[in-house]
Amino acid sequence: MDPEIPVNLYDLGLIYNINIDENNNINVDMTLTNPNCPVAGSMPENVGKAIESIKNINSININLVWEPKWTKDLMSENAKLALDIF
Repeated sequence: MDPEIPVNLYDLGLIYNINIDENNNINVDMTLTNPNCPVAGSMPENVGKAIESIKNINSININLVWEPKWTKDLMSENAKLALDIF
């Protein structure tokens, strides 16, 4: 969950890609709503910790990326409804 917005990161459109290879190595490309976000240092780590709860994972790599730039258009319809964004 985003600490400032009561919507999960996936529905916010902050998770761009999740790749799990044949050896159960997980690579996640994610972004933040803003590069100056106060949780920029801790959010990727928190995502990695959440993934650690999955059994039989070999490794986890969280990549913080800035391209493409995040916009509200990346949000799911559920997130938009929860935040009254139309």
